[in-house]
Amino acid sequence: MDTDVRSRTTLRRTGLTIAVAIAAAGALAIGAPAAAAPPTAPPGPPADAGRPAPPSPATSSGYGGAVSSVDAEASRVGLEVLRKGGNAADAAVATAAALGVTEPYSAGIGGGGYFVHFDAATGEVRTIDGRETAPALMESDAFIDPATGAPYSFSNAVSSGLSVGVPGTLATWEAALEEFGTESLKEMLKPSILLATRGFTVDETFRAQTEANQARFAQFPATAELFLPDGELPVVGSTFRNPDLARTLREIALRGTDAFYEGAIAGEISELVQEPITTDDAMLPAYPGFMTADDLADYETLLQDPTHVEYRGLDVYGMAPSSSGGTTVGESLNILENFEPSADDVGQALHLYLESTAHAFADRNAYVGDPAFVDVPTETLLSQGFADSRACEIDPEQASVKPVAPGDLDATGCEVAAAAASVDQGVSTTHLSVVDRWGDAVAYTLTIEQTGGSGMTVPGRGFLLNNELTDFSFVPNPDDPNIVEPGKRPRSSMSPTIVLDGGDVRYVLGSPGGSTIITTVVQILLNRIDLGMTMPEAVAAPRATQRNTAAVLAEADFIAEYADDLAPYGHLITPTGEIGAAATIEVAADGLMIAAAEPERRGGGTGLVLEPAG
Repeated sequence: MDTDVRSRTTLRRTGLTIAVAIAAAGALAIGAPAAAAPPTAPPGPPADAGRPAPPSPATSSGYGGAVSSVDAEASRVGLEVLRKGGNAADAAVATAAALGVTEPYSAGIGGGGYFVHFDAATGEVRTIDGRETAPALMESDAFIDPATGAPYSFSNAVSSGLSVGVPGTLATWEAALEEFGTESLKEMLKPSILLATRGFTVDETFRAQTEANQARFAQFPATAELFLPDGELPVVGSTFRNPDLARTLREIALRGTDAFYEGAIAGEISELVQEPITTDDAMLPAYPGFMTADDLADYETLLQDPTHVEYRGLDVYGMAPSSSGGTTVGESLNILENFEPSADDVGQALHLYLESTAHAFADRNAYVGDPAFVDVPTETLLSQGFADSRACEIDPEQASVKPVAPGDLDATGCEVAAAAASVDQGVSTTHLSVVDRWGDAVAYTLTIEQTGGSGMTVPGRGFLLNNELTDFSFVPNPDDPNIVEPGKRPRSSMSPTIVLDGGDVRYVLGSPGGSTIITTVVQILLNRIDLGMTMPEAVAAPRATQRNTAAVLAEADFIAEYADDLAPYGHLITPTGEIGAAATIEVAADGLMIAAAEPERRGGGTGLVLEPAG
């Protein structure tokens, strides 16, 4: 780093949290030293304003490095970093920063996320928890209306200061570069500063997302000024520029993350959260929040061990709590390990998939929260013995009545306990996957929660604030592991996942989609590993999600293709919109990289490789 700043990183080991002070200059990565820069590749062409629109294939295959994301501009930024000799961590940070420009309703410096990193030289997988935190003054009854004693409505809570958690994204980028990268944050922000300055081309997805949020955006003057100039929606094909964000990123590039967490920006964020600025005719109550400048100054990321399970001989690594992604994906796969789903009987394969995720979600809802506040039985939830006991409760020929009860943590056979279901609200977020020429890999999921977050843009700064605290349970039940507590991280479903085969990276994947992220990741792995699809096919295949609710939610194409196959099993299937927007990379045994993003969902993603095959 070019600025000498205090590191915001805490080391969390299983069952133990140890605070560590890591100097911003000269910090070493876990395992082999990351400070030694890799050989420099020939530089790519300059990123100038005259360049034509970047290529945007959903899938590319080749060698030398790969980047997959929902956006062509962001994938190109990451690929340029790899081309110039940067490693996977460097490229991931640069790609994420670009997504904050081109995907402002899903990501950005006003949010948080989870970063999973594989070091090919050491064989070590490490993670960074950059989840937002509740302010120090926020109590468990914060979402209870004092006038009625009932919880605030979710829609009103979202668009308010009450929903805004202390952002962790910039601290995540800083920690990732210090621990795993070779470049400075200043250098990795440069492409995004240029991108915000020169702008990007508005597509149908950006316009549709703006239109879906037009009514609430219009009630926050700074948001309306940026995203609804003159009260109008952006025109498809026009150029959207964000000079305020460019100035903000430039200030952070020059002064380091202290400019955000301890400078004027921190004061501006906390002031807006405490006193949301709305129009005179606003209909939203825009409840005030509790965040102070001290909350921002005190924010720390957590460097911690990943979750790990074995599935069909592969090593699957994910994100440990505060995210429920790693434990729930892992438990689902462990349950499926008891069966042999195959393309020969796709109806039963999908039935088993839906049942495994329903049972894993029952356990997620009952047992998973922020381990700094809750005793999370991570080891048990990821044990094959516990999963075997859950598999005993699944009828291979008949759907269970939902919601199913959570499992007895002491069970190793077919034993049952009692409980209920809940589902996260968030549906937005974004994900990126990177593999470099050395075999290092990053799976990084980041978010501001809902599409458009809280709806509140920091005046003059060009970025939206998250509504991440609505991921907490609103009712302060002391038996609920996910109630609000000061400084606590709300339970997440983000599931950045890296799969190794014999110590080498094989798959890197993740998705947006709220709690459907978990089922999307499980279904893609089922499609690829058990049903014999290629990775592009596994990503494009129709999706359904069962999160321990009465009905399975399914895309229209899923119903059209699989409803007859599933009919004998008795699942109640209800149509829904598109589920997820995955960004994946597969590395074949011969080193061929297949970067596979969505061909259609969310307007289609972009998978790029450094040296295209053939």
